[in-house]
Amino acid sequence: LDHLELTCLPAEFHFYPDRIAPAMDKAIEKAKAEGYNHIFVGYADCGTGGMLDHVIEKHGVERMAGPHCFAFYQGMDAYAKVADGDMMSFYMTDFLCRQFDAFFIKPLGLDRHPELIKDYFGNYEKLIYLAQTDDPDLDKVAEKAAAMLGLAYERRSTGYGDLTSDLARAAANA
Repeated sequence: LDHLELTCLPAEFHFYPDRIAPAMDKAIEKAKAEGYNHIFVGYADCGTGGMLDHVIEKHGVERMAGPHCFAFYQGMDAYAKVADGDMMSFYMTDFLCRQFDAFFIKPLGLDRHPELIKDYFGNYEKLIYLAQTDDPDLDKVAEKAAAMLGLAYERRSTGYGDLTSDLARAAANA
């Protein structure tokens, strides 16, 4: 898929899902102005409450199916089978393992106030690491995070789930 060009929105938008749809709207408008006529959005809803779908419809483009990346990394069919059982689970991906301190520890103040762990994570029962790659260092981060948060640990080797097949399908339809 090296013939594809990738444009990313800031990862921090997952903290501010209301920023995703307006930023995607601008990104699609820019791509169209630059002459791109086949645009595929590699984003699930990610907390936009359907606002991303309004942007997608407005521009007549497609996006990844699913409520969030945790679903499409597992594959939507696999996710549908475990979603109810995972309701009390905190998901991590390779990206979140790499950015655990920057996305969770520091912004939530857990480095200064570890007593807040129970407040933030007390309703979770387990941490599920959706491993896209086989990286022992990332496994250690996920295991350590589960222990620190007081959660049971589960590792699922998912690869990139539906992302790869959806990108290939989108490229074939271009």
